[in-house]
Amino acid sequence: MSNTRALPALEPDVQPCCPPLDERPLTAEEAVRTAAMFKALGDPVRLRLFSTVASHEGGEACVCDISDVGVSQPTVSHHLKKLKDAGLLTSERRGTWVYYRVEPGVLAAMGRLLTPSAR
Repeated sequence: MSNTRALPALEPDVQPCCPPLDERPLTAEEAVRTAAMFKALGDPVRLRLFSTVASHEGGEACVCDISDVGVSQPTVSHHLKKLKDAGLLTSERRGTWVYYRVEPGVLAAMGRLLTPSAR
């Protein structure tokens, strides 16, 4: 008799901020959440940082590996905080370094928002 058992397949933890834009009008709360997300990505430095983290090998990036975006280190920290505050990034301190990763499901949620619904 084997002690192994099959584990259920996990679905990505997608918590969409709102339905596709062509499905129905956004509620006031959905519009506030969505605007905060797009406002955070509306800055070129923040968009570069987000893209760097999202595309980094292993899905996470040390701040030491992503700080070369043409601004000072304190400014990088400021922009990373804005991305975290908007719910786009998470971070974890390991020793003296902080590692960032895209919040699980955020790319899928943004994609769902901007993808036309199948009506």
